[in-house]
Amino acid sequence: GAYDGHFRELARRLVGERVPDTILVLGWEMNGSVYSSRCSPDPAAWKAYWRRIVKTMRSVKGARFRFDFTFARGKDAIPWTRCYPGDDVVDIIGADSYDQPGGVPFAHHVREPYGLQDHVDFARLHGKPMSFPEWGLFRNSDNPDYIRAMHRWITSHDVAYQTISDYCPHGIWQCIAHPRSAVAYRELFGPDRR
Repeated sequence: GAYDGHFRELARRLVGERVPDTILVLGWEMNGSVYSSRCSPDPAAWKAYWRRIVKTMRSVKGARFRFDFTFARGKDAIPWTRCYPGDDVVDIIGADSYDQPGGVPFAHHVREPYGLQDHVDFARLHGKPMSFPEWGLFRNSDNPDYIRAMHRWITSHDVAYQTISDYCPHGIWQCIAHPRSAVAYRELFGPDRR
């Protein structure tokens, strides 16, 4: 509870700025080992942390925030399912998904343990829409096939929103080394398309 005041203030500011329906990703990619917000080695404590933040932020008058539970696709350091804090404090179930490891077909991303199909199944089980708050290129350079495959995946499932990462080496506009992927993204995700 030492940081409750910070989260309450964040909620007040978001409401004050007239964005009371902001989607917030807490503990981003919590199943990994790199970030300070990781779930391992104590999933119970991590879930309590999530629950407390959501309760604190929702207590602010006018708040209508949605909270996105977003993991890194795959098992990583801990299965992301062990970190799930509960349906009452999660509104969207998200996955960050990059074209890695190198040289594998898209079907690998679908079928791998804790991969894209597990994301779909888990979201359905909990009655939540999915998201891709962060996705893009990584291990396979200019890879328009990955862009096309992600478009097919996103548009054929209950996805609330998607955001492609756009910094090198992941991006498609700021990274001029990915011109074919940029064209594919614009064609598929342009303003007149989903």
